[in-house]
Amino acid sequence: MKITVDQEACCGSGLCVLRADQVFDQREEDGVVMLLEEAPSPEDFEEVRAAAAGCPTGAIRLAE
Repeated sequence: MKITVDQEACCGSGLCVLRADQVFDQREEDGVVMLLEEAPSPEDFEEVRAAAAGCPTGAIRLAE
């Protein structure tokens, strides 16, 4: 799995961090998503998929 994020599309909801904080974080100044791990380990796949599915703006994209 490879993850990409579109910081321009991000609205800063933080759902991704709540679902997969080992992979996503937010910038302090505006809450925009930051990708911590572009290629997560298999044990994180379920949380990453949930984070991508729950993103209100579709800013998280997965390539499996």
